[in-house]
Amino acid sequence: MDKQTLIDKLKDLASSPSCYVRLKHEIELYLDTLGTPGEKLAAEKLLDEIKHDVVPVDWLIIFAHSNRAIEAFGREGAKKFLANAEALRRRGAKYCNCKACTLGVEILDNKEILLA
Repeated sequence: MDKQTLIDKLKDLASSPSCYVRLKHEIELYLDTLGTPGEKLAAEKLLDEIKHDVVPVDWLIIFAHSNRAIEAFGREGAKKFLANAEALRRRGAKYCNCKACTLGVEILDNKEILLA
């Protein structure tokens, strides 16, 4: 994977409805520093934020059992959310399969490109 492909993935991540506001901000800051002396530091901060925002499957399951899940999705929606999380666990997935988490994992797997 090349740097431009990762930049495109960052832009896609920022436009994802499941991307946290703080992560969107870190992506913007990183993109603003491209080609400047501050780029590596911004990349480090961005990658740190992605690490904190990618949700482990076990956390999804805990959330799915909470009242907050019912408030967010309704009772039936929370049941579907739980079924998805449990299916992910059975398949051996480590992280949430939403677009933001999927892109986040892919970016982390290629972090050395952003840090170069």
